[in-house]
Amino acid sequence: MRFAIALLTVICIASAIGTVVKQGEPLVNYVDQFGPFWAEVFGALGLYRIYSSGWFLTILAFLVVSTSLCIARNTPKILADWRTHKEHIREQALQAFHHRATGVLTQPLGDAQTAVLRTLAQQGWSVKTQRREAAAKDGASGAAAIGEGVMIGARLGAANKLGYIAAHSAIVLICLGGLFDGDLIVNAQVWAQKLQPFKGGMTEPERGRLGEGNPAYRAQLFVPEGARSNAAVVNLNEGMLVQPLPFEVELKKFSVEYYATGMPKRFASDIVIHDARKGVDKAFTVEVNHPVVYDGVTIFQSSFEDGGSSVQLKPLRLDLGTAQVAGAGAAVSAVSAVVGGAPQMLSVPSGDLQLEVTGLRVINVEDVAQAQKAPAADGTASAGGSDVRGVNLAELSKHLGSGAKPVGNKQLVNIGPSVIYKLRDAAGQAREYQNYMAPVKLDGQQVFLFGVRDTPAEGFRYLRVPADEDMGVQGWLRLRQALNDGAMRAEAAQRFGRMAAPADRAELQAQLGGSAQRALDLFAGAIRATPATPAKPGQPDQPGLPGQPLAGGLPALSDFIEQAVPAEQRERTSATLVRILNGALFELLNLSRERAGVAPLSPEQDEARRFMTASVLSLSDAMFYPVPMVLVLEGFVPKQASVFQVTRTPGRNVVYLGCVLLIVGVFAMLYIRERRLWVWLQDDGAGATRVKMALSSTRQTLDTDREFERLQRTLLGSAGPATSTAP
Repeated sequence: MRFAIALLTVICIASAIGTVVKQGEPLVNYVDQFGPFWAEVFGALGLYRIYSSGWFLTILAFLVVSTSLCIARNTPKILADWRTHKEHIREQALQAFHHRATGVLTQPLGDAQTAVLRTLAQQGWSVKTQRREAAAKDGASGAAAIGEGVMIGARLGAANKLGYIAAHSAIVLICLGGLFDGDLIVNAQVWAQKLQPFKGGMTEPERGRLGEGNPAYRAQLFVPEGARSNAAVVNLNEGMLVQPLPFEVELKKFSVEYYATGMPKRFASDIVIHDARKGVDKAFTVEVNHPVVYDGVTIFQSSFEDGGSSVQLKPLRLDLGTAQVAGAGAAVSAVSAVVGGAPQMLSVPSGDLQLEVTGLRVINVEDVAQAQKAPAADGTASAGGSDVRGVNLAELSKHLGSGAKPVGNKQLVNIGPSVIYKLRDAAGQAREYQNYMAPVKLDGQQVFLFGVRDTPAEGFRYLRVPADEDMGVQGWLRLRQALNDGAMRAEAAQRFGRMAAPADRAELQAQLGGSAQRALDLFAGAIRATPATPAKPGQPDQPGLPGQPLAGGLPALSDFIEQAVPAEQRERTSATLVRILNGALFELLNLSRERAGVAPLSPEQDEARRFMTASVLSLSDAMFYPVPMVLVLEGFVPKQASVFQVTRTPGRNVVYLGCVLLIVGVFAMLYIRERRLWVWLQDDGAGATRVKMALSSTRQTLDTDREFERLQRTLLGSAGPATSTAP
């Protein structure tokens, strides 16, 4: 029994682990959460499918067998003891009890017996009597005389014995219910019928389908809006199996209701169940925590996904100059795609890329306050916009290094729709992108967020592109294209020289213009910050070769200063060069606006200064954007899909019954005391009745003492009994 209790403790701990650790998640999620080493260790222990692991089912089976044998061995003795009142006990044995008393009643034996039985019955005692002959000594002669006596056996709290049976039966029922509702039946069918689980993306094999009459399963059913399905999927360690349902589920509409903060408060699916066998079409609404039960199958609202939304994407080329954009054939047509649909090919200078649109999120509630905090040492967070690549909204708190809540007040904001897509190169390597449709106000500036990550285990790193006065990206894009145009850089540098120096200082204007030209060329990546390794004869000296300093952006200027300026002059030179760069970029911005027929900006405007500050940082980080193209979400037609968990759990009611029995059994054993009372009545030969009484209890408590004292007063009355409660 002690071993069984230890196993029951292991089951409880395992169940707690199964509640804390999400079950049946993709392996990459566990690697991201626990790390490669512990993810492998926990996987070997079966913690990701703990309720269907071999050791868990073995312990359950052992508990069922062990506890059943214990019940079978002890129940006959318990029932036999439960039925008897032990009225056959000898009179002399009453002297051995801790609670005992003697006395004399003035009534004759028959009247005394009637009075005692009536009193005990009124107090709820179950009684039996046995009349027997008894020997009594004559006080005068000392001779033994045979008298008549009655032994009364009474019992109260007999349910205490049944509590043992109920509690142990509950353990058996709960374990049996767990075995029935786990994967045991499915695994048995896989073994007996030689079924072949298959992986996602594979064609369903001939023996990859369970029977429609499967008595127990837990499967996932994916249904897009306007579609119907009866093919659920059972996930196993080796893959998945198709579980056909005895009816079809049609999703009419999936709806989400939100709080004022933008957080969702209600998920609901309006469905119609089509049962061809019964000719029934019945409508239901499935909500979280409000499942629908039909024909023994329970339908839960598990989650929701995109059901094939249509999106319109506008490509923004980052590698073209203004002249190229104006030229013929430079424009890239808009892309229409379906989430989860067939891949499309996009042509970029580095080669063809395969576009895979994987998600559309219409509402994104993010903690914007966390995105505006100071960066960590590794640059994982943005500091007032100084590190554009470090912005990480939803994933920020996950990457702080611990599971602790982020410090500070949350600022939950719905930042609008976003599209998620992958661009896959010819080698099959893919990066994932997440671009938001509307600008977000961060650090006082409206910015568009264009995210990228190399692997699903990483968080998105966002490029902040400042919005122009029309809340669009065209202002920044014109500046980017002008920066790619050598002629416009030269003209902007000349304008800066004329603006920064007096009109009568032509030589100074030329010097400043030359410095501005070099700063713009370095920033644009048009020239190398330091001389390259001599090229082989006949080969051009190209900037940005592997092993050479980074070309473009603020790192190029930093590298130029480190290579060309003495250490003691770097701080002053750096400040001067940044001022020249900012001034030249502002002239380049106004030049691009003039070419587009837009009024120029004034450096005195606060909005213009904020826009330029964000633009400089954004242009610098755009140099390291993985592809020369950003796909902006122009429009979409959402189409949702519900993911239902469909279960057939015959062991559920068994578990419920076991829980009821467990509660009854525990309360019966803890709070019901079994008490047995014996009262010996014997005629004293003088018309009176001698009384001996004793009380036993499963637990000796103060309540037992008080109860015995009360029984003494009730049964012995005022006869002046000689009592003793000590052995």
